[in-house]
Amino acid sequence: MPLRVIFMGTPEFSVPTLRAIGEAGHEISAVYTQPPRAAGRRGLELTPSPVQREAERLGIEVRTPASLKGEAEQAALRALRADVAVVVAYGLLLPKAVLESPRLGCINGHASLLPRWRGAAPIQRAIMAGDRETGMMVMRMEEGLDTGPVGLVEKCAIEPDMTAGDLHDRLMGVGAALVVEALARLERNTLTFAPQAVEGVTYARKIDKSETRVDWNRSATEVHNHIRGLSPFPGAWSEIEIGGRPERLKLLRSVLSQGAGESGGILDDRLTVACGAGAIRLVEVQRAGGRPAAASEFLRGAKIEKGMKFS
Repeated sequence: MPLRVIFMGTPEFSVPTLRAIGEAGHEISAVYTQPPRAAGRRGLELTPSPVQREAERLGIEVRTPASLKGEAEQAALRALRADVAVVVAYGLLLPKAVLESPRLGCINGHASLLPRWRGAAPIQRAIMAGDRETGMMVMRMEEGLDTGPVGLVEKCAIEPDMTAGDLHDRLMGVGAALVVEALARLERNTLTFAPQAVEGVTYARKIDKSETRVDWNRSATEVHNHIRGLSPFPGAWSEIEIGGRPERLKLLRSVLSQGAGESGGILDDRLTVACGAGAIRLVEVQRAGGRPAAASEFLRGAKIEKGMKFS
């Protein structure tokens, strides 16, 4: 018998799961998502989340509370009489009263191999740390931050030049399929949960703008992981002189390369840059106010020569 589901999610990452739950035949009684945020050039336009736009397209009721701590919001959620709540990158903490409202509790689709990378930015942190593997997990939610027992796991290799955007898109589809499988097992009463390991806990804190600037004194591997872990957003960056003026350049893709020199120094005419140990070659960059461009295209419009230096 199909389940009555509350869905909670906000970014684009959550959308395929919302869509897949409906396509699997479950009844989505309401969608909870973050309130519309100010956007646009002047920051005056309120923009609904990707999940809100998809839910409205599907004709599902949308709720956008700023918090779920109040009794009125909790009563409204209980009134839905859901079998289960599915949470994928919602962005709000769920109080105990909310966690206990659905008949079968709340399950969460999380983009890491818990207990590694609990928290807000597991995809970026896994790449920045040089992890070779990650995955999606479906866990039963508790009051702690991503501490609940795990029901299903799907592992995914992190390829050497994969960016956070690449991995995001891959896990987005994996997560949707995994949640649908979890719901099918809940229907059959065959979904079992195992406690997370006690050892190996790490936290994926939110990316701060202060850590996006590239430190060329680090090794080539570290710089490469930093660049791809922050691509496409918020983007790692460095400054270099273009046309006689310092310009901030966003670095979106790179590969490990051969060469040595002063940290940040340009080693050839292909945007190979020396690091504290080794070198990388920039593959894709973005000028301020411009669009992402292949390094070869960028070099046709910017005179960057051997011997110049990123600061």
